Amino acid sequence: MSIPTNPHPFRLGIIEGFYGTPWSHAARCGYAEFLAAHGFSFYLYAPKKDAYLRKAWRDPMPDAALAQMAELSSAYHAQGLLFGAGLSPFEVYLDFGAAEKDALAMKIRQLNDAGCDLLAVLFDDMKGDVPDLARTQAEILDVIQQKTTAGQIVFCPTYYSDDPVLERVFGTMPPGYLEDIGQMLDPAIDIFWTGPKVVSTEYPADHLSAVAEKLNRKPFLWDNYPVNDSERMSPHLHMRPFTGRPHGLRDLLAGHAANPMNQPWLSRLPLQTLSESYHLGDQYDPAQAFERAARAQCGAASAEALCADLPLLHDAGLHQMSDDQKLALRAKYHGMAGCPFAQEVVDWLDGVYAFDPACLTD
Repeated sequence: MSIPTNPHPFRLGIIEGFYGTPWSHAARCGYAEFLAAHGFSFYLYAPKKDAYLRKAWRDPMPDAALAQMAELSSAYHAQGLLFGAGLSPFEVYLDFGAAEKDALAMKIRQLNDAGCDLLAVLFDDMKGDVPDLARTQAEILDVIQQKTTAGQIVFCPTYYSDDPVLERVFGTMPPGYLEDIGQMLDPAIDIFWTGPKVVSTEYPADHLSAVAEKLNRKPFLWDNYPVNDSERMSPHLHMRPFTGRPHGLRDLLAGHAANPMNQPWLSRLPLQTLSESYHLGDQYDPAQAFERAARAQCGAASAEALCADLPLLHDAGLHQMSDDQKLALRAKYHGMAGCPFAQEVVDWLDGVYAFDPACLTD
């Protein structure tokens, strides 16, 4: 089968698509300059905590929230970047009637007014073992495509990886679901894919080529690193540099969106290495890239501390550190007054980012 040519250029960006504590508005605005400086091209606003884009999607977004989204859009546009939002019309495909179509049209109008260049339509982490899933979702995307002014749509299917955990949690995938979605959706609509696993450490070329055949287009990578929003991952600060993602992925993907940590400042360190991995190609050295990122972002003293403490912060995590180690780390980073990177380490040690299972039902 011949894979249609992607109508959009390859784009590298981030998607704030995690559970738990979302970023502050100031942190989001501040990322515009950071992303532009390091060769990224877009930011997608899609925190699971925003009920108006997820379980309360039928309700109009308040004026204050719309004003903040418009401010975000302006901040990214000022840096020459694309701004987008992720809409998760929760399980609308179970009953896509006239009322749901009207509510969806209203929400799309609001996102248009906010200045979204990209629109992500996300059906991840929802019930999937329902009749005619692909057909109904394709119908929903057709309605959205007619209403949105966004120049690009990216769709996240309910089954967005080969990982068997999705069927265990959300039900058995309907036969031929991915192939049907690939045939039914307009080729101009991109499709998110997280790789062989929900949290993948590498993306083999043969895997991505096989997925492209199923989806009838190159997949748009939703990269779940350095995200740390689950019970298993929140005790760790995922700061190690990107590996397992060679620059040749550019030829196999429609785009690449990295899902960062709940900690916006510390996320900058691995994200800068992702940009370097694409820019430097075969010359990319992960360890050197991390040192460069830490020094550029944090300053010499904080960078030295973070480099030295990576085995504790990233690998061991809170559950494998002794109380004495935690106290020593807290004293060290608390002493770096005025450093936002250090403050996030202190907050993490103090339990500010502890996983709350209730966030999964928001």
